[in-house]
Parts: sequence; structure tokens; C-alpha cells
Amino acid sequence: MRSQRPFVIEALTAIGLIVAPFVLPYLDFTPTTMSRIVVWGLFGIGFDILYGFTGLLSFGQSAFYGTGGMVAAYLLTIVGFPRVVIAVIVGMIAASIIGYLIGLIALRRTGIYFAMITVAIAEVFYFVEFNPLSEYTGGENGLPGVPTPTFPLGFTTIHIDTDWSLYTFFAFWYLVGIVIALRIVRSPFGVIFSAIRDNPLRAAAVGHNVHDYKLAAFVIAAAYAGLAGGLLGVLQGFMPPEAFTFDTSGQLVIQTAIGGAGTLFGPLVGATVWLYLSDFFQNTLHLGATWKLVLGIVFVLLVCFLHRGLIGGINDLYDLAAGRGAAKVEPEAPAAFSGVTAEAAQKAAPIGFAREPAPPAMPAASRTTNDFSGPILRASGLTKRYGGLLANSDIHFTVNRGELRGIIGPNGAGKTTLFKMLTCEVPPTSGKIMFEGRDITGMNVTDVCQLGLTKSYQVNQLFTRLTVRENLTIAALAERRGKFRLDMLRRVRKIYGLTEQVEHTLELVDLTAHPDKPVSALPYGEKRRLEVGLALACSPSLLLLDEPLAGMSPRERIEMVDLLKSISRGRTIIIIDHDMHSLFELVERVTVLQEGRVLIEGTPGEIKGNKAVQEAYLGGVLAA
Repeated sequence: MRSQRPFVIEALTAIGLIVAPFVLPYLDFTPTTMSRIVVWGLFGIGFDILYGFTGLLSFGQSAFYGTGGMVAAYLLTIVGFPRVVIAVIVGMIAASIIGYLIGLIALRRTGIYFAMITVAIAEVFYFVEFNPLSEYTGGENGLPGVPTPTFPLGFTTIHIDTDWSLYTFFAFWYLVGIVIALRIVRSPFGVIFSAIRDNPLRAAAVGHNVHDYKLAAFVIAAAYAGLAGGLLGVLQGFMPPEAFTFDTSGQLVIQTAIGGAGTLFGPLVGATVWLYLSDFFQNTLHLGATWKLVLGIVFVLLVCFLHRGLIGGINDLYDLAAGRGAAKVEPEAPAAFSGVTAEAAQKAAPIGFAREPAPPAMPAASRTTNDFSGPILRASGLTKRYGGLLANSDIHFTVNRGELRGIIGPNGAGKTTLFKMLTCEVPPTSGKIMFEGRDITGMNVTDVCQLGLTKSYQVNQLFTRLTVRENLTIAALAERRGKFRLDMLRRVRKIYGLTEQVEHTLELVDLTAHPDKPVSALPYGEKRRLEVGLALACSPSLLLLDEPLAGMSPRERIEMVDLLKSISRGRTIIIIDHDMHSLFELVERVTVLQEGRVLIEGTPGEIKGNKAVQEAYLGGVLAA
């Protein structure tokens, strides 16, 4: 999430771009080929932010590539606009606007449906370019006569009209693009992309506006595509209609896969391999029309044996040589839970971590209703139907501030559905939910989390490709920044109190031994503690825990019960669990559900001795 050596990658990139003209010609790279590689690499930066970092696979980037190029070419050829760089930037802006409008439509769906929508959009743009707008785009002939840039300096004029000067021009724009992209992915805004890629459900549940972040990534990708499209017209001297074709989008996806998605440099490496082999098979081996078949076989082999691309393969070899390869998968026994002192637990009260007042961009309602003196949560008449199935019926449920409430009931009693309604993951069919005096019925899970109500999940919902510390940082960022903020050039470590908040949460859930370990390498018990930690990092005033002891070994259960006792001091918590003895040890009051209705409420002692509970749920076990 943060670079320990800022600007090292940027400096190495600049050196690589400078050295390339002195090295690559010995491998039969021409200046024009190198310029094409740089343009494709710039095109791919935006796509990698969209796909590699955010997890959105788009096959419609050619629409924005062609739009940016055509707008710039139209200004330079038909309109006669004299400034090449300004025309290219205008084309980039036009592509960004189109990207925003298209994103509003495409992001209404996810997964394969999103990908198919982008395919359809690219085909629509290709048709429009060839037919209704052919008067402006040149149709199948494109727009010829795109000039090369000139820079008047008063005492002289610099003409960018030779092969090597054009390479320098394109390399400069690639360097600008990669510097900006690196700042974006390292920023608080950018690190949320990785959370959305790994687990959009949990990203929303800890308080991030997933849709707006996806839309922002889509617009950024469109902007990079538009800029690269404008530079393509300058490189070739005309804007070709082929920029709009599906083949263009397909090549971009292939090049990114070859180089390595989620690296920013993968598209550049992939473009180098793709264009070099294309020229080699056609011009050196003279394969004729079969060159695409051979190149396709090479691509399949690369993807099969290097599923993380060339850069990922190089990283794996480096880690193996450095002796770090085994550490990533080496199982580690869970550390014995050392407990948290009463003082630490008291410091972790609902208001949470000592911090400055909420920044101006935080929602006005966020964390401002803690002075409400009534019950922290009141649900009245909650009913949930799924077609003909009645999951919950007319539930009345009140929790006071500072209370530890348990919910029990047999499987199918409606416990998890009740939790989902309370956290606004699913809307009730009827009824009302009041949280700290505010009606939250009909809100979404992100807004409710921002208000201070969040939960852990029965099945772990973690960001598995990130580290423990990064997981907690994702959750804490939502509480610190609000649900959406365009702080694309800000550094994560500059956010006031964030580091302290994350470190404190690590201590609370006893994960300080290996905070930088990938979540995928954690044993199950530690994953459960991290699941609770993600909810704690949001500084909730009401915490809902859905079966925190599920699937644990006896030793892990003891550790988790100790942890829950520690974090419960000064907090308002509702717990669902099937481990009756542990639950009754933790909570002050118990609500029993049966067939979607409240059967009875009372203290653990009252519930144990209640005959109706014993007959309906406990089967006489506790009575015995």
C-alpha cells in the first residue's frame, strides 16, 4: 500500500525509457516499433487499473481509444487546430466523458454481464464511426494528415518529425502516465480498488461506496485510452478506423495477460513481446497468414505456465532466490491468545481510537449521534418474505447502549436474515429499524456502516490477496475518509490517526505477530480473529457478530471467547452463535428465535431454565 522508497520505480522507468533506444535496436527493434510499444503500454496502464487493480474485465476499451484518437485527429485535420498536444488532451477529455456516461450503464451489472455490455458498446461505437459519423471520422478511410507536434520557443521551433524524436515524445507521455498511475494506486483512493477486486461485498460492508469507485476506475481507464488513441494518430500520421475494432480490445487484454495484470508495467512488457513476435514471425520467419496461429499458441503457453504473467513469474523467481517463496505458504500454528488488558479494552470503547475531529468530507451524520439517550437499536414489526417463504415475522427487538445481547435459535430460525435486515444488507418486507434515533430502514449497508453499525460474517469475508495490515487499513480508511473521496494523489500514511487505529486493532485481535503476512496464509483461527478485526477497525458504536466461533477447534474457541470478553468492555454487541455455553458466558441477555419469530427474551439463567426453550430448541440438554 505504501512505498518504502518513493520515486525509485519512477526513476528506474525513466532510465529504462532512456536506455531502450541504445539497446533494443540490437534486437531488431525499429524506432517505430518502440513507439508503438510505448503507445500500447500507455493504453494498457488505464486498462490495468480497471482490470488488474479493480477486477473489472472490459472488452470495450477500443471505444475510448478510438474516440480520443478521432476527436484529436478531427481537430487537427478538419478543424485545422494548430496545437497537437492540446488536441490530444481534448480527445482524452472527450473519451473520459464518454467513459463516465458508458460506465453509468455498464456498471449496473457485474461479472460476465459487465464484460458483455462492454463488448456491445465497442461494437456500437465501431458501427457509428463507419456509418452515421463517417463524415467526421472518414469512415473506412479514417482521418489522414494528422500532423506531428511542434513547440515554438520564441528563439527557435522544435519539430518532432523524426522517428527517434517521436519515440522521445511518446516515451515522455508514457512516463507521465506511469507516474500518475503509481500515485493513484498508492493513494487512499487507489488502495480501495484492490479491496473491491478481492471482495466487493466486504468493501461495501466496511463503508466504501463500491459503485462510485468502480465508476472512477472506469473513467480513469477511458482517459488513458483516449490519450493513447490521440498519440496513435500522431504516430501513424492518420487516425485508422481499426482503433474501434474488437481486435484492438482483444490485443490489449492479451498483452496485459502476457505481461502481468495488476502491475501497471504488465501491458508494456506484454506489448513488447507481442509486437516483437508479430514482426519476427511475419518478417523473419515469413510465416504468412499462419503467424497469428503460432502467436496464439505462444500466448496459451505463457498463460498456462505463467498465470501471473511475465512480471509475476519474475517476482516469483526473485522471491524463491531470496528464500521467501516458502514463507508465503508455510503453515503457522495460531499463537496463543494473550488477551487484552482491561485498560486497552477500555480505550477501545465505541468512540474508539483517539483522533482529531472528522474531516470535512466525512458524512455529516457520521459518528455524530452518540449523544442519543434512548435504545441504540430498536426494530419493530420486522418481517421478511422471500416469495412464499416467511423468514422473519413481526419481530420486535430493542438493544440498549452498552448491552451484550445474544441471539440463539435452531437452523432456519431466521437469525442471519435478521442480522442482514439490521445491517441493511437486505430490506425488510415490512417494519422499521431505528438506530441511535435515526430511521435507517431502506438505507444501504455502506451508509449504515458509516453511521456506526457494522458486523462480522458467519463465513469469512476477507481481502485474501492483501496482508493482515492492509485488510484493517481498508476498513479504517472508510471510517477516516467517508464512503468516497477523490484523494488520488494523497499518501496513505498522511491520513491522521490511521496508523494508530490499525495498530490498535491489531493489538485488540492479537495479530501483531505477523501483520504483513498474506491473509491466504493465515490459519483458520486467525482468519476468524481478523474477521472480527475488520468490523472493529470501523470504530462501530454497535457491533454485530454472526457466529464468531463457527468452525473453530476447542483451543481456538477458548482464544476467541477471551478475545470477545476483552473487546466487549464498553461496547454494544449482538452475538449469534450455536455454542450455548460460550454464548451464555459472554452475554447479559438472550433473544430466542423460532420459525422466524421471537420466542422469548431473558437473562442466560432464565433462558436455561425455560421449559419452552428447552423443548423448542435445546431439547432438554441444558435442563439435564
